[in-house]
Amino acid sequence: MTTTAQRPALRPQGSEAATRRRRPHGRLAVLLLALLYFALPVAASLWFTVDDPVKGLTLDVYTDHLVSDDMLGSLLLSVELGLATVALGLCLIVPTMVVTHLRLPRLRPVVEILCMTPLVVPPIALVAGVNTVLSWAPDLAETPFYQTLMVVQDEHFPLVLVLLYTVMSLPFLHRSLDAGLRAVDLKTLVEASRSLGAGRSATLWRVVVPNLRPAVVSGAVLSLAMVLGEYTVASVLGYRPFAVWMVEVGNADAELAGAAAMLSLFITWGLLLLLTTLAGGRTRRARRTRSPRETS
Repeated sequence: MTTTAQRPALRPQGSEAATRRRRPHGRLAVLLLALLYFALPVAASLWFTVDDPVKGLTLDVYTDHLVSDDMLGSLLLSVELGLATVALGLCLIVPTMVVTHLRLPRLRPVVEILCMTPLVVPPIALVAGVNTVLSWAPDLAETPFYQTLMVVQDEHFPLVLVLLYTVMSLPFLHRSLDAGLRAVDLKTLVEASRSLGAGRSATLWRVVVPNLRPAVVSGAVLSLAMVLGEYTVASVLGYRPFAVWMVEVGNADAELAGAAAMLSLFITWGLLLLLTTLAGGRTRRARRTRSPRETS
């Protein structure tokens, strides 16, 4: 005889349906709040740059004042520094993290601490130390180090900024790549590649890096955004990339500074969309290429 305790508990279907109906509304509310939080300051800044008390809505600050040889030169310098920083940072951090994950797992905490150190050291302290070293150039005039110091301080393309920005971008690159390496079976990929006759460099750049493409793209975008908005290091060393130019212009014309900030924001978003689209397109093409082979 079936007792009451043996009967399966009946769940009220109405409460489950109500929970399902409430979940989309809660998510939509969170997304709307996040959108308002990020979009309202941008919209207010954009309105400030296009609203003229005399002319009304106008784009004169963008068409007549913003675009100049001075602005284009500083923007081009920032983009060049950003691309060089991303390239150098990836060349340093990708092989290091792959080797530590595969061969030297005990060194992973050490590498993490070294990469996170720039978050602890203020940029002003870092650039003060570098500026002190660069001031030794007159005392080294008769040594080979003098020419090296002159090369890294070239005003057309200051390599010293690339080196400093690479150090400052290590936390972003490390976090992104560490998450990507934890998400893939790195050991199986490397062993499969080596068993097919690929060398170490071919395995790294043709097998490991394509599987880490989302992590590489996210780290590159964060590093590039950091370089485009960095002011302290470049200002102390006396260079004039886009962030320094924007601050100097802002002291004389607030609307022009707001327009420059909007331009910097749109350029960063554009680079983010471009890199994400390129990475996603390559991933989809690789999947379409593999799918016929897998099905056969």
